[in-house]
Amino acid sequence: MAEELVLDTAIRDWVLIPLSVVMVLIGVLRYFVSKLMRSPPSASPSPDPKTVKEGQLVIRARNLRTSSQFIPAKAFKARKLYYTDGERGLLHVPKEDAQKAQAAMFSDPNMAMDMMKKNLSMIVPQTLTFAWVNFFFSGFVAAKIPFPLTQRFRGMLQNGIDLSTVDVSYVSSRSWYFLNLFGLRGLFSLILGEENVTDDATKMMQMGGGMGFNPAMSLGAEKDSLDIIQHDWALPKMEHHAEEVLRKLLKK
Repeated sequence: MAEELVLDTAIRDWVLIPLSVVMVLIGVLRYFVSKLMRSPPSASPSPDPKTVKEGQLVIRARNLRTSSQFIPAKAFKARKLYYTDGERGLLHVPKEDAQKAQAAMFSDPNMAMDMMKKNLSMIVPQTLTFAWVNFFFSGFVAAKIPFPLTQRFRGMLQNGIDLSTVDVSYVSSRSWYFLNLFGLRGLFSLILGEENVTDDATKMMQMGGGMGFNPAMSLGAEKDSLDIIQHDWALPKMEHHAEEVLRKLLKK
């Protein structure tokens, strides 16, 4: 049976609250540092017509995929074939064009420098913060989740505590750091606005994803998404749905 612990109020005052406040302050500071590290806006050249055309093509294909249930199966198949029909489909990208687009992206030194600055603004503060948390607060049980959890969550919530008898709902100080690291997006959106650069989860996903718009990758991904989608026309179900709604209203 899992043991119940009584957490000292000093842990709340000297571990939980300081750790949360420091994480918020570091996020705000990193936001302003990232703004200062950005390259000054230069006179951007006119957009490449081919890139604009391919971007609009991706949007049209995505609209077809997300709204496929509102057109008949025959019309959907015809449009799907128009986009994905082997080498004749609009979403087909020859291998030569894909390699040229990738080489052009990595040949821009300003874009590479901006990406490196963004990655450094995330990696350096979080590395130092984790070292600080690991040195001063390692081994503390900082909080308790107010609802029961299964054993699968033990490794996530009790990082740094090797006690299998403690209930899973207790959170270690190191795990509290990671919860703050990936869970403060909503708070930063309220403080800094929606367009803030402190979303670490999004940054980590974008670190290896290339720079800028990659036409070959976008067209290929949209082609694969259209290939696997199964058409399910929604119109025949509308009558049944309307009937259910009317019956619910009449019962009231």
